[in-house]
Amino acid sequence: MKQVLEERELTAEGPTRRKAGRRGRSVTVNVAESPLSWLHARGHLSGRQFDAGERLRADWEFAQLSPGVTMRWVPVRIKGSGRDAGLSPTERQMAAKQRYEGAVAQAGSGLSDILWRVVCAGEGLPDAEKALAWPSRSGKLVLKLALDRVADFYRIV
Repeated sequence: MKQVLEERELTAEGPTRRKAGRRGRSVTVNVAESPLSWLHARGHLSGRQFDAGERLRADWEFAQLSPGVTMRWVPVRIKGSGRDAGLSPTERQMAAKQRYEGAVAQAGSGLSDILWRVVCAGEGLPDAEKALAWPSRSGKLVLKLALDRVADFYRIV
């Protein structure tokens, strides 16, 4: 995993970029780390929940549901490997989209918002809670419930 370490100043709102010449408490943050892997590394998510989130994110990325770029970066095709072996690139993309939509539907309409923001968009829990106008520290519980449902959809034990 790639590391991009950055020094952040601790404030009441959380870690913020450190301004030159300021003294106070600080923390080193790996800004390349996803919110999902951060939660898992600190014991807030089980391995099952983490795996479910990674599968959902992989399907979201493979279905190309994020805003696109002008250049198409299609990977080299390897015959006969993976769960979508034998499918054309378009069919694999459609299969990933169907899996993604099925997993989000399994999570439910009330849980899918935080699921998408943290897992797919890479927002931190505090930012997602603010955007959804939720109370502080409520997002982790809701995210865990959503990830449990997604793990059931993907049949992760």
